[in-house]
Amino acid sequence: GYIEWQLCILYNTCHIFVPCNTDDNTLHGPVFIQEPNNVIFPLDSEEKKVKLSCEVKGNPKPTIRWKLNGTSVDVGMDYRYSVVGGSLLINNPNKTQDIGMYQCIATNSFGTIVSREAKLQFAYLENFKTRTRSTVSVRQGQGMVLLCGPPPHSGELTYAWIFNEYPSFVHQDNRRFVSQETGNLYIAKVETSDVGNYTCVVTNTVTNNKVLGPPTPLILRNDGKISGLMLSSA
Repeated sequence: GYIEWQLCILYNTCHIFVPCNTDDNTLHGPVFIQEPNNVIFPLDSEEKKVKLSCEVKGNPKPTIRWKLNGTSVDVGMDYRYSVVGGSLLINNPNKTQDIGMYQCIATNSFGTIVSREAKLQFAYLENFKTRTRSTVSVRQGQGMVLLCGPPPHSGELTYAWIFNEYPSFVHQDNRRFVSQETGNLYIAKVETSDVGNYTCVVTNTVTNNKVLGPPTPLILRNDGKISGLMLSSA
């Protein structure tokens, strides 16, 4: 109350609280609020635009520029590039020109800061080039492998095999195995029931695109000779 106020003035023990100014008026160098992250862009995306995020504060307000693989991105020379609020926007991205490591660079009169590197990759899956594959002939009881040979792609793939017609897929068991590393189909001790056409199905896990390879006919040999067990890839 009033008496306490008078005493604090008398003994010089008053504490006067001044409200803080929430505006950042202090002069200081640039500081990252958000640095760019790695981006995997599906080439078949309807968006047709990549955004590499970068947000910076500083006083005076920093200027922002970008580098791709250590070389400055010339926003003025390429209409596809624009910097909005510090972030880099790429219109109609090109997998050949735009792939690589990006860095955001902020500068004001107090100094310059450089962001971590952010990797821009493109996810795509092309079609198989080969339309037909040779018949594989194998003796009953032999082991064999059918090579998938996936087409050009970027992004993680998964593999499956169709037996004769969709949706009849090869079920993995103690005789049959589909490698998720190569896409190859391994069959141990081929039986009469294995005879038919085999088609490799490749799925890009980023774009969810699927492409089918050409069917490979598998037949049994009965002449007792060992045939070639491998099939060349596409």
